Amino acid sequence: MLDIQSIRKDFPILQRTIYDHPLIYFDNSATTQKPRCVVEKIEEEYYNVNANIHRGVHFLSQQATEAHEEARKTVQRFLNARSPSEIIFTRGTTEAINLVASSFTDACMSVGDEVIVSVMEHHSNIVPWQIQAAKKGISLKVVPINERGELIVEEYEKLFSEKTRLVSLTHVSNVLGTVNPIRQLIDIAHNHGVPILIDGAQAVPHIPVDVQALDAEFYAFSGHKIYGPTGIGILYGKEEWLDRLPPYQGGGEMIASVSFEKTTFNELPFKFEAGTPDYIGSTALAEALRYVSRLGINEIAAYEHSLLQYATEQLKQIEGTRIFGEAAEKSSVISFLIGSIHHYDMGMLLDRLGIAVRTGHHCAEPLMHAMGIEGTVRASFAFYNTIEEIDSFIAAVERVRKMFLNK
Repeated sequence: MLDIQSIRKDFPILQRTIYDHPLIYFDNSATTQKPRCVVEKIEEEYYNVNANIHRGVHFLSQQATEAHEEARKTVQRFLNARSPSEIIFTRGTTEAINLVASSFTDACMSVGDEVIVSVMEHHSNIVPWQIQAAKKGISLKVVPINERGELIVEEYEKLFSEKTRLVSLTHVSNVLGTVNPIRQLIDIAHNHGVPILIDGAQAVPHIPVDVQALDAEFYAFSGHKIYGPTGIGILYGKEEWLDRLPPYQGGGEMIASVSFEKTTFNELPFKFEAGTPDYIGSTALAEALRYVSRLGINEIAAYEHSLLQYATEQLKQIEGTRIFGEAAEKSSVISFLIGSIHHYDMGMLLDRLGIAVRTGHHCAEPLMHAMGIEGTVRASFAFYNTIEEIDSFIAAVERVRKMFLNK
């Protein structure tokens, strides 16, 4: 069992008041708050170990290099990757997907080839493929969802053809909270001889992820969604695939040698890490992963599921509630509307009561169009949230409802 009150003390921001109300932070799908140990790690690295890595023979450079590469091993262990060489540091999930979209399309696709995505994808797993479609003449095939917000697996399998070169799907929807049957989807892709990229931004903070067990060719996530710093993320790739793909960017570190006649690229993982990396961010991300590991990802998943169930049950008691996404397997996100109240109005008034939620299309406009709405209010939970906070949230939603609908 998690000691939630003790955990909350690790997050000083949770002690804040907003408009004279205690902060209730339910915007965790957008970004999570940071525990004290992560912020202290950033301070420690800047004050004691700051030096550019890999290129220096002096003590600080070597120490910083060791910390950065140890962070890579921490990520490897957290995901259960086979080798540190399969862990690429990026600026986040978005850059990781763009990397694969660019490099994979260059190496493995030609005019008329197809990529399978789904209607529930974040824009960061749609737009990079559209950019490549405009450049290279490839096309997208889209997996639909049912009324519960679940991917229709039978329709997914029908999309495969001799032109299918890659599948790129989210593990957990940032809007619906749907936990996709990702191992089944991977197996289907492999049965058709097609590799797969998984957007794990909303999965890694909430459920166990073992990349060897999943067997996806690529898996991406962001540090700031798992209690780490912003501006850093991870692309996991099977070594044989990373070896096949050309570099995404050119510059320092990703080279073995350069002349005006020819450049030879570095070995993995450095081939995909051009320029000075965020070696401070990498060590802070590793600290965040260690923090999560100490709490236990299974314990986190169970506790957050209890919050989700409770909040869903309570929200359904409010007249006029519509919840979008009621999959059998769901993570800690509730997207909803109350009657005819605009999502922005609900979000702004909740904010005045100290409650932070997200409103709008959540970078998933195609999904909103499919559901016939412009946007939703989204409440998303983390392990530092409490039942008492949910009670306050429910009371606030009901208060807003009465303001608009019971005049």
